[in-house]
Formats: sequence, structure tokens, C-alpha cells
Amino acid sequence: MSANTSIVMPGERVTSVEDVAKGKRIILGPGLRRVDDKVVASKAGPLRHKEPNTFWVDSYQRRYVPARGDLIIGIVKARAGDMYRVDIGSADTASISYLAFEAATKKNRPDLNPGDLLYARVLNANADIEPELVCVNSNGKHGKLGVLQDGFFFKCSLNLGRLLLRDSCPALAAIKDELPYEIAVGVNGRIWVKAHSTRETVGLANAIMTLEHAGYAEIDKICGNLGSVLQA
Repeated sequence: MSANTSIVMPGERVTSVEDVAKGKRIILGPGLRRVDDKVVASKAGPLRHKEPNTFWVDSYQRRYVPARGDLIIGIVKARAGDMYRVDIGSADTASISYLAFEAATKKNRPDLNPGDLLYARVLNANADIEPELVCVNSNGKHGKLGVLQDGFFFKCSLNLGRLLLRDSCPALAAIKDELPYEIAVGVNGRIWVKAHSTRETVGLANAIMTLEHAGYAEIDKICGNLGSVLQA
């Protein structure tokens, strides 16, 4: 945590975010909400900022609360008509339409089965409706989204998921220097990894979990020792 990081408490007005909002549109992530023209913290923790205009609170909660735009890993539970029910680790089950996949049509539907893992983006999420997911970007392409096959799936804290998705986090680049791999990180505290062998895949998962309780200042030190962790 940097020296100038501020800690906010539930109910506290976050004037530093309000000051930025006066000059441009901002995105409020988990732990922050609007109350009239004010920005108020709904969770306790350090206030974080991702350029250019995204703010959120790093809280160590275990229950995921969906937010629009989040990248998540879900588990297909069942099919219901033209929709699939997906467990995303939140209080409510999410849904995804068969049309929310690249090139999907009535005759070309995705072949999803209970237990399948999906890497998806939250399209809609609020207190009044169940979360809705998509596996395409704004251009209708799947990119890295879609069904995750083989590999190894494990759970982590929500904080670790968000940390790994930060552009400034050096961990994934450091691991890539040691071995080639594939990874999908969900902000809902779920990670999927795949390397060339089972041994490498398990070592990769262990290396990532060493970051679970690390602070921002410790990550560089841990990354410098990832080679020994991967070979363990």
C-alpha cells in the first residue's frame, strides 16, 4: 500500500473522488456508491484508483457482489429455456443467453453442460434483477471469454482476484518469464490456470496462492522468488 493511500469507512463521504468527478465522468466500483451528488463509501478499506477514471475500495469480503463490467468465472448450473443459470459466487444466480456468445444463432447454440466453467463479463447487475452475463465484447467477439476447458480451477479472496487484474501488478508477467501458461482471473475470487503439464499447472496455482496474503509492497519480493515456488 502506498503512503498516500487513504482508508475509507462505511458511510464516509469520499471527497477526493468527488473532486475528480467534477471534471470528467468516473466509474465507481465495489465499495463506493452515489448518494445524490455525493460519493459515499459502503465498505471499509483502502481507496484504489485505476487510470483513467475508475475508483473502488479494496475490502476483504468473501461474498462477491456483482458490478457491471466485472470479469468473472462462473459455473453452469442448469439450462432454462433459452438461458443458462450460472453460479458466480454471489447471493443470486446469474443468467446468460445462448445468444451472448460469438456467432451464436438458434441453429448454432453453444453446447453448455452443468459443471462447465465460463469466463464472462457482467452485463447488468443491480439490486432489483438477477445478474446477466455475456461472453463477447462490444464488437461481438469472444476474445478471452467463453468456456474454459481442462486446466485447474481454484478459489481465492476477492482481493487477490482484483490485484491480479491490475495493470500495475507484476505477478503474472513474472510467472510468464518462468513458464508459458494460460490464465483466467475473476474478480469473484475464482482463478483458472493451464500449463503444459499437470506438474506445471499445480506449481502455477501454488505460485499464485503465495500472493494471497501479500501486501502491495511485498509483491515484487515474492515475484523475484517465483522460480523456486514453481519448481517446488
